[in-house]
Formats: sequence, structure tokens, C-alpha cells
Amino acid sequence: PGGKAKRALDVTGSALGLLLLSPVFLVVALLVRLRLGSPVLFRQTRPGLAGRPFVLLKFRTMRAPTPGETEATDAVRVTPLGRRLRAWSLDELPELWNVLRGDMSLVGPRPLLMEYLPLYSPRQARRHEMRPGITGLAQIRGRNALTWDEKFAHDVAYVDHRSLVMDLKILALTPLEVLRGRGVSHDGHATMPRFVGNGGGGDGREEP
Repeated sequence: PGGKAKRALDVTGSALGLLLLSPVFLVVALLVRLRLGSPVLFRQTRPGLAGRPFVLLKFRTMRAPTPGETEATDAVRVTPLGRRLRAWSLDELPELWNVLRGDMSLVGPRPLLMEYLPLYSPRQARRHEMRPGITGLAQIRGRNALTWDEKFAHDVAYVDHRSLVMDLKILALTPLEVLRGRGVSHDGHATMPRFVGNGGGGDGREEP
């Protein structure tokens, strides 16, 4: 969609979401504070439009590493509460503030890690031609059950064919995918194996 129309949808949708879901925010924040302590929010620098960095906000789902646990994967540190928040995508709710600020869009390729930027092929790097999204084409086509190649193919397909109708369709289908509870994690991982470049697989660590 045109820049103005997409931004209008983002501002309206994120503002309404923050308002209507404020009771959910309060409950989740309280649960995270009681189960995991402070901080309640997870903050991490991620690449946005054109790869420019911004600070992504999420609810925490993992406990802090304990002494001697430096080599542990995230699968060990994700708490039972964290697994439930991830399954229902409730940990993503603070990203509505990122959308309102203009860091993100409601719909677009998911923001990944800064360290991945030099690893993308020129085609894969096209996912940064637009703002990253809370949800996207890959999220309604399999979420984290997809391979990296499949995810990137969906991201580029969205960049090439995006429209207001497609955005509305993705927004309508996302809650259904969340309710089905499918694709929360890749086989053998808490989320996804870390991307190590074209032709590479995971190295055992997780992509938060």
C-alpha cells in the first residue's frame, strides 16, 4: 500500500491495540514481574527500514543465565510462563509501541538480528526495503516451523506484492494462526536456529 495509507493503518491499529489491550498488558506485565522479576520488558537493537537500528520491545520470556550456564541455549532458559506467552504471541504486544513510534509496521517482514545484515544475499536483503512488522506473510504460512529460505522467500514476496488488501488479510489470519498454536518453534529449538548465511544451518544457538 501507499506509504500514507499504510502508515495511517499502522497508527490507527497500534493506538487502538494499545488502548483495547491495556488490561492484557497489565496482567502480562504483572505475571512477568512476579515470575521473572525485573526488568519486565526485553529490549534489543534490531534492524528496521533500510537496516537502520531501533530498540525492539517485548515482554521477557527467559530467565537470566545462572553461573556456569553460558553455553546453555534459550530452550533451557525459557520459563513455563514464557512458553505460554510465546505460544499466544503475547510477548509481542509491546511492539505496538514500536509501530506507533514508526519503528515498525503492523505487517511486514519480522525484525531479526543486527548481526544477520552482512549475511543476507542481495535478494534476502530486500526484506529491509520496508519497515519490519509484528506479523507478516511468513507468520501466516508456518511461523517458526519454516526454514530460513522459506521465511525469506515469503518476506520478499510480501515486499513485491504488498497491498492494503493483503495487509488486512494477514491481520485477519494472524489471530487464527496464533489460536491454532502451530509453528511456535522450529524442530529442536525454542524459536529458530541462528541464521549463519546462505547454505548454512543453525549453530545450536537460538534466534530470540
